[in-house]
Amino acid sequence: MKFGGNAVADVERIRHVARDIVKQMQKKREEKKGNDPASNQIVVVVSAIKGVTDDLIKVCDSIMGGECSRVDSIIHSIEERHRSIASNLCNDGSYTSELSSIIDALIKEMNDLLKGMMLLNEVTPRSRDYLLSFGERLIAPMLCYALKDVGVEAEHLTGKDAGIVTDSNYGDARPLMDTTRLRVRHKIMPMLEHGVVPVVTGFIGSDQHGNITTLGRGGSDYTATIIASCIDADEVMLWTDVDGLMTADPKIVKDAQVLREVSYAEAMEMALFGAKYLHPRALEPILDKGIPIRIRNVFNLECQGTTIMKSPTAYPSKIVKAVTAIRNVSLIDVRGSSMVGSPGTAGRIFNVLGEHRINIIMISQGPSESSISMVVRKSDLDKAVNALELNLLGRLIKGINVTDDVAIIAVVGAGMRGTKGVAARVFKAVADRGINVIMIAQGSSELNLAFVVEDRYAEGAVKALHDEFELDRINQ
Repeated sequence: MKFGGNAVADVERIRHVARDIVKQMQKKREEKKGNDPASNQIVVVVSAIKGVTDDLIKVCDSIMGGECSRVDSIIHSIEERHRSIASNLCNDGSYTSELSSIIDALIKEMNDLLKGMMLLNEVTPRSRDYLLSFGERLIAPMLCYALKDVGVEAEHLTGKDAGIVTDSNYGDARPLMDTTRLRVRHKIMPMLEHGVVPVVTGFIGSDQHGNITTLGRGGSDYTATIIASCIDADEVMLWTDVDGLMTADPKIVKDAQVLREVSYAEAMEMALFGAKYLHPRALEPILDKGIPIRIRNVFNLECQGTTIMKSPTAYPSKIVKAVTAIRNVSLIDVRGSSMVGSPGTAGRIFNVLGEHRINIIMISQGPSESSISMVVRKSDLDKAVNALELNLLGRLIKGINVTDDVAIIAVVGAGMRGTKGVAARVFKAVADRGINVIMIAQGSSELNLAFVVEDRYAEGAVKALHDEFELDRINQ
């Protein structure tokens, strides 16, 4: 079970998670499998309290900018928030005392780190990951003691303690799965066999030198599936503040529906194309083992949420299951007659961007070979254009055109594969709303059809496609 930051945002929510979800799930498993500690095995993974990671990122920015007073203000707020929760969480006074001591020690460690960073006026990728880890490291003991307070045996662990070993790519580390599998099993399995619930920090691991690393934003999902793969879990539950994966963003489409089932491939496409509440790499560790994932709402226990599985049976006749949008992106179009028929052109362009750590979200090239269009995050736009100008402009490429405010619209569904006329329906529905399509891309898997429009038309495009494929009636 993984719990998102909103699920543990205050005392009552942490108690709700401990008492009404984890403890009740243990009871259900006991009733089903008998009162055997080895049968009701639950591992808990927890994210930082909502907003804390963002605050710690602001601290890093403030250190770089020499804004010491802002650093002090943000850190003071984080300290007070966690100390307040720790002092009011448990009914058992001895637990309150133990928990407060743990929180105080972590806060001291965080402040010691900050002193060094501020003294040097420097934030390295390694020190940044170390600082960002405190969000999860502060909440894990609190959820652990909330469980103890309601009679559930629990022990809190960092991702490093649990055995998650990664490469040293700070900020976006990848697990070394063979090593991780051995270490996680060695640490977690004995705890489960004795009826102890491990409460593991999401988002963080450590490299082979013992340095703390982070798995990228939203990485707690990834932590949960890494552990699930290592211990051969029968299910992963991602507890968040929505009812599940939806046919569209409910903020855009009021009658968007919760999808009961989707395949791994569809869920991966939805995550990559902007669907929230699922880390894009979270599915990788459990694909081969076929472990299902359920996305559930911590505030709506009646809703069974979305199940992500290898071979779903729901919606057999549905061509499209979801329409998603990626906002805050920009389009770069590079042109040049010297690109035509020149082997390695694309490789050189992508290599320049890769060396500057710029991720390309979407690519399109026409058969004339005279231009390549790429979509990047708006935050990477200046860096991308500068890199291309300095390294390739005037030589390989003759011109760079930029369109600032665009959005990627993606239509996702396994039913699209081999179905004639899907693209015609998509582009007619968008054209009927008076929306111009700037760029198009479709993979050979045919699981998605993606195109770019001006950002101001994004919501209209999503609504048009949701209506066209009657996704408001998908569960009828």
